[in-house]
Amino acid sequence: MATEITVPALGESVTEGTIAEWLKQPGDAVAADEPIVSLETDKVAVDVPSPVAGVMSEHRVAVGDTVEVGAVIAVVDEGATASAPKPTPTPTPAPAAAKADTAAPAPAASEELLNAAQTMSPAVRRAVLEHGVDPSTIKGSGKDGRLTKEDVLAAAEAKAKGGTPAPAPAPTPAATPAPTGGARGEERVKMTRMRQTIAKRLKGAQEQAALLTTFNDCDMSAVMEARDKYKDLFAKKHDIRLGFMGFFAKAACLALKDVPSANAYIEGDEIVYHDYVDISVAVSAPNGLVVPVIRDADKKGFARIEQDIADFGARAKAGTLTMDDMSGGTFTISNGGVFGSLMSTPIINPPQSAVLGLH
Repeated sequence: MATEITVPALGESVTEGTIAEWLKQPGDAVAADEPIVSLETDKVAVDVPSPVAGVMSEHRVAVGDTVEVGAVIAVVDEGATASAPKPTPTPTPAPAAAKADTAAPAPAASEELLNAAQTMSPAVRRAVLEHGVDPSTIKGSGKDGRLTKEDVLAAAEAKAKGGTPAPAPAPTPAATPAPTGGARGEERVKMTRMRQTIAKRLKGAQEQAALLTTFNDCDMSAVMEARDKYKDLFAKKHDIRLGFMGFFAKAACLALKDVPSANAYIEGDEIVYHDYVDISVAVSAPNGLVVPVIRDADKKGFARIEQDIADFGARAKAGTLTMDDMSGGTFTISNGGVFGSLMSTPIINPPQSAVLGLH
């Protein structure tokens, strides 16, 4: 029986997404709840699973197409089985030294590998980290040379058999232009949907409200002393590191109670005041800046806030934040100091009315 795969609900106010990558091709076997396609929305990349087991019958849309929630994007033939693959020649046995390499377990993911995986879709990222392959040595077969899950699995299989995937050609150093001049190249890369949305929303925030930035020095001596004194006990008791963001979040909650207009937003000719504080924390993600929300931050203690922040950071890096994680928020904290800047003018995250920039 043919089962149509539709675009699921993607979160509050999100009505469409872009096909980033097909994880299953026509003819591939599909398990129930197995991801078959990666969708990129304004805020996150999400994998869409198949509700049934069977065989991928057809794609209704192509990579790069924009699709609305509820649109049919693929068909899975429920209960069918994939045809057996053609037999491949038995590879020539590798030398004894290669066998020793084969028996070696896959190394743990290094920091370099984690950083390289940040720019990939969730499915490709998982495959890279699970198999421990270096994505820089793999030639992508997807659109515009994009790395696909199949590319990673093929490289991992070659590695397991003792072979080495063909390395990507090393970049040739740019030669010094001759005095007579010569052709100079340029590259055009389409902005991801998330980056387009970030640019549009933040530019809109500048046009729709009168923005004011103030710069203030704060004496952090007491905070630093308290952190140094209690950080070991805190980590032992709560199994989480005591960072500075917890102090800033709690201070922001107290300040917003004293100045409720900073915890409000304008709607038409009305000001809407919140009797709760949901802190949006700006976090770097593979495809841009995201702002997951600490719900009811004013009612949480340091441990719970630090746990939320650590969880958001890990999931942002892995690309597994959901739309619900980033919906809402009454006030934003952004730490630009991690980039080495002395000061900045952070842009308000609409429809919020204020943002705290740390340096």
